[in-house]
Amino acid sequence: MLSSRLIPALCAAAWTLAAPAAEPGRPAAPAALMPAPVAPVAPPSAGTAAKPATERQDIRAQLSPQRYTTLAAEIGAKVNRLPVPEGGSFKPGQPLIVFDCSLQTAQHNKARAALSGAEKTYAVNGRLAELGSIGKAELAVSESEVGKNRAEVAAMAAMLSKCSVAAPFGGRVSEQKVREQQYVQPGQALLEIIDDSVLELEFIAPSRWLSWLSAGHAFKVRIDETGKSYPAKVLRIGAKVDPVSQSVKLAAAINGKIPELIAGMSGTVLLAPPADQGQ
Repeated sequence: MLSSRLIPALCAAAWTLAAPAAEPGRPAAPAALMPAPVAPVAPPSAGTAAKPATERQDIRAQLSPQRYTTLAAEIGAKVNRLPVPEGGSFKPGQPLIVFDCSLQTAQHNKARAALSGAEKTYAVNGRLAELGSIGKAELAVSESEVGKNRAEVAAMAAMLSKCSVAAPFGGRVSEQKVREQQYVQPGQALLEIIDDSVLELEFIAPSRWLSWLSAGHAFKVRIDETGKSYPAKVLRIGAKVDPVSQSVKLAAAINGKIPELIAGMSGTVLLAPPADQGQ
């Protein structure tokens, strides 16, 4: 049972909850706390509008070779020599990899000897056929042997032609992926080579610059590694505009061959719209 002291307290609490709003002249109950109104933020004016990130940041670019490729083995053999070291220069047609093809050479000689024997047999059978000593079937068999051995000689000659890998263009060896006396499999990567006669620049610019920027436009680029600026010109403009960043990719080239510049260096493109074009 409830204590006699609790009954009056419970009744008073129930009367308080059921009481109507305060009458005039009486102090009102404290109002519930409400969040303070937030003052509206005025939109930025046209003069203080933020510029796109591509215009507020430096336009970066990296030097890359105009042509580059990876040379791979076309036969399974042991690497005999690598005449050009890493970083070394070479000319078009110069041997870059030489394989040990002693086995292929022996097989080629064997095929040539077999062809010589088949040709002699065919010649003898031809004379015997004229005398009626052998039939046409035997002559046809000896003729087919000649054709078979000729094909074998041609196949071995093609194999020997792959025992040396020549440079497809002039340039430099950027990386050796194998070492001398190492056995390689067909298709295995051997060398990475680049053509550094022309160094290209790739960078991204605001698409609105297309109103005045075109192929052949001259500008300068400051290379970080040398701390110098070099003349360049736009070679190509990307085929499409990135709809998200509103930017376009461009390719340019350094004017002339500068020995102190190598592929992989990076820098800042010193390119800005003309004064009458704005940003």
